[in-house]
Amino acid sequence: MDTYTPPFVVKEIVNAYIKYITAFHEHTKRAPIYFRERDWDGVQLNHRQRLRLYKDCVNDVVLSCKEKYGEYLKNRQFWFEVKSVFSQKINDRKDKELAESFYNSVIRKAVVDLSIDEELMFVLEGYDSCEIHSQEPLFYNYPSHWGVQKIIRKILEDFDFQVPYYQKEKDVQFLVRSIREVILSRYQITDDTTTQVLKQVFYRNKAAYLIGRTFLGGKWMPFIIPFLNGPRGIYVDTLIFDPNLMSAIFSYTRSYFMVETEIPSQIVAFLNSVIRHKKVYELYNAIGFNKHGKTEFYRDFLNHLHVSNDQFIVAPGIKGMVMTVFTLPSYNIVFKVIKDNFDPPKNMTRKEVKEKYRLVSLHDRVGRMADTHEFEYFQIPLDRVHPDLLVELRNTVNSLVEIKENTLVIKHLYTERRLTPLNMYLETCDLEDAKIAVEEYGNAILQLAKANIFPGDMMTKNFGVTRQKRVIFYDYDEIEFLTKMNFRAKPKPVTFDQIYASEPWYEIAKNDVFPEDFRRFMIGRSDVKPHFLDFHELLFAPKHWQEIQHLIEQGEFIHAFPYPEYMRFRPEEEV
Repeated sequence: MDTYTPPFVVKEIVNAYIKYITAFHEHTKRAPIYFRERDWDGVQLNHRQRLRLYKDCVNDVVLSCKEKYGEYLKNRQFWFEVKSVFSQKINDRKDKELAESFYNSVIRKAVVDLSIDEELMFVLEGYDSCEIHSQEPLFYNYPSHWGVQKIIRKILEDFDFQVPYYQKEKDVQFLVRSIREVILSRYQITDDTTTQVLKQVFYRNKAAYLIGRTFLGGKWMPFIIPFLNGPRGIYVDTLIFDPNLMSAIFSYTRSYFMVETEIPSQIVAFLNSVIRHKKVYELYNAIGFNKHGKTEFYRDFLNHLHVSNDQFIVAPGIKGMVMTVFTLPSYNIVFKVIKDNFDPPKNMTRKEVKEKYRLVSLHDRVGRMADTHEFEYFQIPLDRVHPDLLVELRNTVNSLVEIKENTLVIKHLYTERRLTPLNMYLETCDLEDAKIAVEEYGNAILQLAKANIFPGDMMTKNFGVTRQKRVIFYDYDEIEFLTKMNFRAKPKPVTFDQIYASEPWYEIAKNDVFPEDFRRFMIGRSDVKPHFLDFHELLFAPKHWQEIQHLIEQGEFIHAFPYPEYMRFRPEEEV
């Protein structure tokens, strides 16, 4: 073997990674400009372009390597040497964990059927540990002896969005009042009380978020301050102390933030310290490094396998027509595999289903669609697979299943957060929780509509309930852009033949939707259905759907707030 070849390959991979991460940061740095200029079309385009960077850079370097080094790529010793040299080359980088994930993507694409090999890939490197960097440069610090008024004024001064404030003094008083009502009513300021705010601003959609913490009562108390830029200028929208709401802002159901990150692990470590419910992989996802988030998820998965002994089983609930879904009861994730053959009336292809999932990955999820990770050649110890699940896999996804010695290999699957299916939740919850759930169900559908997403199959089995009782959509095989649908009122029969026709007597196009029909199938539980029909009356009105379409077609970008409306300092119409 040519001993000079591995360094040449490493140089190509390192250069491709640098190209990716440089472009990633360039897109991220545009976020404050779009926010300042209120260029919401630019925000969305920039988000999609940044998401596409990774795949494009990986594909380019893989194609180049195949052309130049094709004879070597299936040689195990070759990759062993490449990994060793690559590890040395990136050792001093402050983002080397991202570079390792990039390398993993390259080798998996270059050698398509390569199973996970811990000697050839970065599998467990860095798990549960990372290089420690000082966090001090990350923050603005505000000592308690300044007093609440001065601290708030200094925070607003330190974060200059280069746009005039709408009502800066009013914002100061809103924030001061919230701090006094929520925090100072319960805790006493002491000499060691201090406030820190991350210098990096988190941008997403139409909002900019400051993230900070105050040491009070012997512990750090995190907070988030969202800013909006309205026609009249910048203003503070609310102040958030609730850990559950903070967790929701960083939810797997929302688009990724744009935040400048010289040392990603440093930002993630801080976020992990203040947003307790989130795992490391979720936080990497949240700041846009979803491919490394995938690596961290896999490491978490392997660790969980090591400390558990239960078996993978078919996921509870109604079986899907397109996906075979299974889970590990002790792990809060479902695994979804596209079936070899779809049950009627589904008539799409596997490729079309993949395109739907790709659409979701690039779209604004508005807090109502679950994020996914896509895996190829996913490995599960065979002794952890329940016999009933193995039978189900053989019956439904046999072309994607392979057994190698003591390992079940699934050639393609998606992982997704496990939720309680809404239909199952409604079977067991009390009436009050049922009312909340059906309200959430309708809200999810309408919020998706405002983001230009029509779910298609809106049966309750395709929605799930989170631990915070939020309803999320997770079945994507029939989603379409809302603007492609034709919402119609059903024609009224006037003749005898029309009145008693056994089938519709009027023409129905493939994209026709009759919202009044939703009443029949949306909610089956009799004691809560009247509440749903009354609360979400607009769902059944074609005109309401047409109005949403019109707003989207006029270029209206509707912001989905990740916190309740009642928390906002000002009513929408004021700003």
